[in-house]
Amino acid sequence: MGVAVESTQFHVLAVDDSFIDRKLIERLLKTSSYHVTVVDSGNKALEFLGLVGDHDDDDDDDDEPDSEIAPSNHHQEVDVNLIITDYSMPGMSGYDLLRKIKESKSLKDIPVVIMSSENVPSRINRCLEEGAEEFFLKPVQLSDVRKLRPHLIKEKSTRN
Repeated sequence: MGVAVESTQFHVLAVDDSFIDRKLIERLLKTSSYHVTVVDSGNKALEFLGLVGDHDDDDDDDDEPDSEIAPSNHHQEVDVNLIITDYSMPGMSGYDLLRKIKESKSLKDIPVVIMSSENVPSRINRCLEEGAEEFFLKPVQLSDVRKLRPHLIKEKSTRN
């Protein structure tokens, strides 16, 4: 009866500062019938996940408080089954994003996959030690995207 799972569309949040890479990963994920949300920075990813407010002090491009972002007490439950993020991004790297997600009580169970165009073993190991599920080298291939399926969060009912 495992086939019934296929009817549920898994939601993947893809984070990359490069427009071309975002389009590529979005197309690959959609080809594999995932529901995809793409953002261009770690801060936007945290904003989308509702993890903004308390530790948002490195955001120096605006002086007024983030009025357009939902207040942190209105924590919307975002159904994201997996996050795939670029490693090298200005501002917050994929490694920083991974650490913030793993430190968060509400998000720590979401699987995170890091991608990078540079094959640096120490960087790869550091990400995996911090809790990343996989480390893909760019350009990401369809065969890489197929490796995501076992890591997806299946159900959220365990959260209170």
